[in-house]
Amino acid sequence: MARPKEFDERAAIGRAMDAFWLRGYEGTSTQALCEATGLGRSSIYNTFTSKHELFVRALDHYAERGIVARTALLEESGTGLDRFRTLFSYTIAEEVANHGRGCLVVNTVAEFGDRDPEIKARIDADTGRHLTLLSACAREGQLDGTVDSDREPGAIAEFAHSTVAGLRLMSRRGAGRAAMEAVSAIALDAIAAK
Repeated sequence: MARPKEFDERAAIGRAMDAFWLRGYEGTSTQALCEATGLGRSSIYNTFTSKHELFVRALDHYAERGIVARTALLEESGTGLDRFRTLFSYTIAEEVANHGRGCLVVNTVAEFGDRDPEIKARIDADTGRHLTLLSACAREGQLDGTVDSDREPGAIAEFAHSTVAGLRLMSRRGAGRAAMEAVSAIALDAIAAK
């Protein structure tokens, strides 16, 4: 008879996510994961089989939290342009609160590029979900007259997604709120109806 797990697997993944988010994949040792999760090496390897598998699960956990939060944020009432403004403001506030930790997905792209097919597939799926959400905001903004109707909604979505990633990288390198707000204002001007 198998022994029941004596820990909350989801909570352990969340704590591992924080460790990877802070140090990156390569910078997070197995010992650091043991300390972060409160698990011994054997428990980590028996449950997750490898550091890589635990990282993939942590990345999935982070991405799911992110899409749920962005969906709730972008489905609030307001014009299409208001929704982009809210997204950029939320991103800046999150970065200030997290002291420039950046985004685990953006950090992972910077660390891995496209050399790991499994991680790339997960990042591509996460990006696709965000682009779908942002394209809908762009279309709605074009219909309500607040977003530039001369541009394709998909291109606006890519631009907004890149702006969010750029704000996160700015924060990671130590840029302050004022610098990020200036970039946000320029991005909003670029998106706004003329």
